[in-house]
Amino acid sequence: QLQLVESGGDLVQPGGSLRLSCVPSGFTFDSYAIGWFRQAPGKEREGVSCISSSGGITYNAGSVKGRFTISRDNAKNTVYLEMNSLKPEDTAIYYCAARRRIATVQLMCASPRGDYWGQGTQVTVSS
Repeated sequence: QLQLVESGGDLVQPGGSLRLSCVPSGFTFDSYAIGWFRQAPGKEREGVSCISSSGGITYNAGSVKGRFTISRDNAKNTVYLEMNSLKPEDTAIYYCAARRRIATVQLMCASPRGDYWGQGTQVTVSS
């Protein structure tokens, strides 16, 4: 079964940091754009950060700009989301998604669609 596997979620205090990882299972995703999305209880899934297949173009949503950084290492077949200065409102289940064809990374983040998805990893920011 082709899917993505996220890891790195945890309980962290406000102001803390976490690094999430996204790894494909059953395929290599160096030709796919990758996006991180999150969904908090009672809210719709929203795009957080997206990156092009080469890693040369990234997009971060306004709510995380300056705090989150998306990167990828295609040699290791891994995409990362470095999250700093975490806030309680960042609490959510974080999912990664792979999409083969995109217009722009910004549009990818604007619409929670993907060819493949992971099961998600829980991030809780609380004191």
